[in-house]
Amino acid sequence: MDYKNILKTLSMIGMTVGVIFLLDVVVGFIYNEAFEKFLLYEALFFVVNFIVWLGLYKHEINLKIKESILVVNLLWILLGIAGAIPLVLYSDISFASAFFEAVSGFTTTGATVYNDIEALPHMLLFHRSLMHWLGGLGVIVLGVGLLSVINPTGSLSLFKAESTGIQLEKLTPKIRDTALSLWLVYIVLTLVDMLLLKFFGMGWFDALNHAFSTISTGGFSTKNSSMGYFSQDGIIWTTTLFMMLSGINFLVHLRLAHGDIAALKGEELRWYLVIFLLLSFALTFVHVDISGDSLYDALKHSSFTIASVMTTTGFATIDYGSWSHLAIAIIFVGLLMGGNAGSTAGGIKIIRHVIVFKTLASELKRILHPNMIISVFVDGVKQKERIISSTFGFLILFMITVAVVTVYIYARGYDAMSAISGAFALVGNVGPGFSLVGPSDNFSFFSDADKLFFSLAMIIGRLECYTVFVLLSSAFWKKF
Repeated sequence: MDYKNILKTLSMIGMTVGVIFLLDVVVGFIYNEAFEKFLLYEALFFVVNFIVWLGLYKHEINLKIKESILVVNLLWILLGIAGAIPLVLYSDISFASAFFEAVSGFTTTGATVYNDIEALPHMLLFHRSLMHWLGGLGVIVLGVGLLSVINPTGSLSLFKAESTGIQLEKLTPKIRDTALSLWLVYIVLTLVDMLLLKFFGMGWFDALNHAFSTISTGGFSTKNSSMGYFSQDGIIWTTTLFMMLSGINFLVHLRLAHGDIAALKGEELRWYLVIFLLLSFALTFVHVDISGDSLYDALKHSSFTIASVMTTTGFATIDYGSWSHLAIAIIFVGLLMGGNAGSTAGGIKIIRHVIVFKTLASELKRILHPNMIISVFVDGVKQKERIISSTFGFLILFMITVAVVTVYIYARGYDAMSAISGAFALVGNVGPGFSLVGPSDNFSFFSDADKLFFSLAMIIGRLECYTVFVLLSSAFWKKF
């Protein structure tokens, strides 16, 4: 394994992130906040990465798959550290808490340790949202745009190592062009969301931060009561719409931008919308029955809540954790769904559910007709055995991770609902769960050791298990 490849790659991405982090300082300057320590830190962060890159200037990067996987794992840890230091400098929390907050930001989980978010300076609020936005589509995609200039093969292997979903679809001849096109779509969605939020009554600062959190399906808010702070219906419905848009495969958005209407006919997208509508209507009628709210208000809050948990955004307009058991059960089903593969959403992903249920259906047919050749088709394409086994393998690893985190939380003395929902919320990158970690609560009461363990769980979920667990394989560390 060529560690020069790894160091140079990390330093290049580090320099890029360091430059983008200067936006935090700009916000501090605009709001007349004491940004000097922040600026000094940013300068040191950039210089350290620049020195590493300069020392390897003549080294030609040629990333192999093992090196790419190691880069991805190290990157999320280093980003957690880099994002945590400003939080330590400007708020009264431990490094473990700050690391948890930063990892939650970059993995777009949205779980927080802050009890009074509104007391934070503007530059820290923006810093949290910016971490979401960078992590949403993947810092790696930004890195691909840079690395492909040097070595297209290396950058492609890096993209494959981090990209979510089942398989990577290339829409343009060069992976760099695809990465940059995805970022363009990402930026356009963010700007449109921000402008609509402003139009419906948000201030510019809140609109920008919530657009960052929405398009990244992150969930950090500038308000203690999350989206419940804003009473305007236009803000609620706009956020619901853009959470759902962000939960769609960004390659679908890219195909639509190129005029390919057929992108809307995919099975995953169809089931994504059907499940959203079914769960939203079911929750609406349950909520009307138990709350006495009008049908419109129940639909507004229910649709928002289902969109939030399905896309793993984690925003809340209301404390749904206090609703009935049936309502919580419906919300929990949404939490298990996830968004589309290739979106900024976390979770299991709809396409995996589709493949699992189609595979199970084919196996039931095989029992009745042992000699019949039965295949699994998605969008008219026969799925290879490798894809099917990989899907089931992911589900097993995901559930093992959730089980381990659940047992850990429960063994620490917390109730079963907090343990189970907290584990799904962390590994699925949702953010809030139920009970002690519900939408009106946070993770501040856990110990520093707990938060470090939870940070690992969030990274495993963000990298969809395989990329992390492969490091435990002895074959990974053997020579090529």
